[in-house]
Amino acid sequence: MESKLERAYLYDFYGELLNSRQRKAFEEYYFNDLSLSEIAEEEGISRQGVHDLVRRSVKALEGYESKLHLVEKFLYIKERVGRIQGLAHSDEGRIEAIKAEIDRISNEILEEL
Repeated sequence: MESKLERAYLYDFYGELLNSRQRKAFEEYYFNDLSLSEIAEEEGISRQGVHDLVRRSVKALEGYESKLHLVEKFLYIKERVGRIQGLAHSDEGRIEAIKAEIDRISNEILEEL
């Protein structure tokens, strides 16, 4: 998965678990595209301090994911639901085969949960 997108998902799922300084630095750097120097000036700390804060934030988010796997499960389910939607809107006349495939995919999702 693309690093920026992966970090956005990690933040969406686990961002509230970061402390307020980590959240702010992460948001400013990744979402508002501020440089480390700009954040450092705004926060009154060194550029290296911001770098360490952002790095620790990412490491914490990755740690939560390695234990909980919420992003992984979300992406798995999202892909499966997309397949179901594609089948549901299929113009093919194989109704029974489509129903069987939807049932199979639905069972995969339920097993994953």
